[in-house]
Amino acid sequence: MGLSVEAGLLGPLGKEIGELWATFSIFGVGAALTFLLMLFFSPRNSPSFFTLPSWQLLGGVLGPAYVIILTITTPIIGIAMTMIGILAGQVSKSLIIDHYGLLGTPRRKVDRKRILALIFIVAALVLVAKA
Repeated sequence: MGLSVEAGLLGPLGKEIGELWATFSIFGVGAALTFLLMLFFSPRNSPSFFTLPSWQLLGGVLGPAYVIILTITTPIIGIAMTMIGILAGQVSKSLIIDHYGLLGTPRRKVDRKRILALIFIVAALVLVAKA
């Protein structure tokens, strides 16, 4: 539910100040909030992120890319289409990641129920697009 609200906020903000500035403002506020939470609630003996494999830090690149796409597409295709499209992409990619055990996750075979769930999501995308 929060992502739909964020999309609704980002679309008009992006039109008003530009997509990249809107993305920067969202991440700036998020970074400040995260810093405060870390300052007061994070264990002091946690390992440095410099010791982690670099591929695990790709989320730092994927997050802003996601927000920029959200900011650009929402005013064009609407919040419902944007959210269903994102959901379809997330579920299809997660099925691949689960099936092959990518990114250090345990393997979970793709079965009929999971494929059926993806088909329903794609059907929702088609139905909302036709509305």
